[in-house]
Amino acid sequence: MSKYGLEVGTPDIKSVGSITFGPEGILFVADNVSANIFALDVGDSGSVSETRPVDVDGLDARLASYLGCDRGDVVIRDMAVHPVSQSVYLSVMRGRGVDATPLIIRVEGDGSVSEVPLTEIAFSQADVSDAPDESDERVDGQIVLGEDEGQEFEYSGVKLRLTRERLRTSTVTDMAWVDGLLLVAGASNEEFSSTLRRIPFPFSGDLVSNSLEIYHVSHGMYETASPIRKFVPYAGNTSVLASYTCTPVVHFSLTDLQAGAQAKGRTVAELGSMNQPLGMVSYVRDGKEYLLVSNTRHPLIKIACSDIDEQDGLHEPKEPIGVPRANLAPEGVTRMANLNGSHVLMMQRDADGGINLKSYSTASL
Repeated sequence: MSKYGLEVGTPDIKSVGSITFGPEGILFVADNVSANIFALDVGDSGSVSETRPVDVDGLDARLASYLGCDRGDVVIRDMAVHPVSQSVYLSVMRGRGVDATPLIIRVEGDGSVSEVPLTEIAFSQADVSDAPDESDERVDGQIVLGEDEGQEFEYSGVKLRLTRERLRTSTVTDMAWVDGLLLVAGASNEEFSSTLRRIPFPFSGDLVSNSLEIYHVSHGMYETASPIRKFVPYAGNTSVLASYTCTPVVHFSLTDLQAGAQAKGRTVAELGSMNQPLGMVSYVRDGKEYLLVSNTRHPLIKIACSDIDEQDGLHEPKEPIGVPRANLAPEGVTRMANLNGSHVLMMQRDADGGINLKSYSTASL
């Protein structure tokens, strides 16, 4: 791993959030507390000859038992699948508040759980230099699931749980590895804080960023503050589809990005207010590319990429409109990941609030 600038040591990881895999199974981990992104060699040399669907019931209970804590003290922040071994990796906070412990957990197809040691591990790190300062008093509101986070509100007859945290906690909201660059969405210290960054890897160069402007249909206005919640590259990594709170879905062209310039997104769909995207994933079926979007209030949504390309930008405060989409049957879906192209791995909440992992073949979606 020396060719990527990784050296053995103990990374000073204070929190874990978004994760994604890069070259040769290197795991990128966002730490919003320290405003750093860590590249870790997780030491996963496993390989499989064919895709094995992953189905694990009671994931949160298994994690709680392994970590020796209550189920409510296990906070899963993100999920990614190793590109070769197909093991599932989770970023997990054990406990809540300032005393919470950051962990990287590996889950195998048989449901066995292990921890990736964060001591004496090959790593490198990149400073997110434009992160909101710790003293920045701006806040970012998010809709959350469950009863362990946030405060309950009722709006237009709908009960929601909301958190309002300092903007720094949204420094990195999602990441993806694209053609030698780490794409990083989130909030910055600029006045127009919604940002998409491109960080070269190895971490030897400066990040390049673009502030973002979108038309927010539910709000009936152009916005530059609300960060992307989830995004997914598609069309050969030439475009991304991004989703925001309350819930515009927006296309950005990666080929048109100019360093330092404001990027104007094309809003292609409105999924409805009082909703937040939880996961996005792309897959191919019968030679056609599709995207899935999971949400806090709405069903799992399927969008054909060809329809995105044909959709004019939305500029009127009406909803739900835009690109055609279909509602799919899986319920309670939160995070998702592509499992070697043949399956989509979904994290699902059941009626009792428990968390399970289930694989769905792309042919069934």
